[in-house]
Amino acid sequence: QLQASGGGLVQAGDSLRLSCATSGRSFGLYAVGWFRQAPGKEREFVAAISWTGAGFYYADSVKGRFAISRDKDQKMVYLQMNSLKPEDTAVYYCGSGGRRFGTSDEVTSTRQVEYWGQGTQVTVSS
Repeated sequence: QLQASGGGLVQAGDSLRLSCATSGRSFGLYAVGWFRQAPGKEREFVAAISWTGAGFYYADSVKGRFAISRDKDQKMVYLQMNSLKPEDTAVYYCGSGGRRFGTSDEVTSTRQVEYWGQGTQVTVSS
């Protein structure tokens, strides 16, 4: 299972750190991605991290502002979001890939996600 948390209401320019808690299924062996879905829009890719924690992949819209990381001991995946913009407003989801020892590019589309966590709302006011 995966559970996302850490969302909230912030102002433009602020920072937030989202957390994805994993349990069961040896999620430490799988790549994990963050996705988001704004009202009326499709769910889109944000960032992904390989099972080792050394490989990363980011959407162009968040490069240089967001950073994904994982703590295998704590079975957590984080998304540090800096310089937030109103267009970052969305429900954020974490999702796990379907292949053990997965690389970050294996969780860059919703089709590649095998397990989804609950979402957490991020609202950025201007």
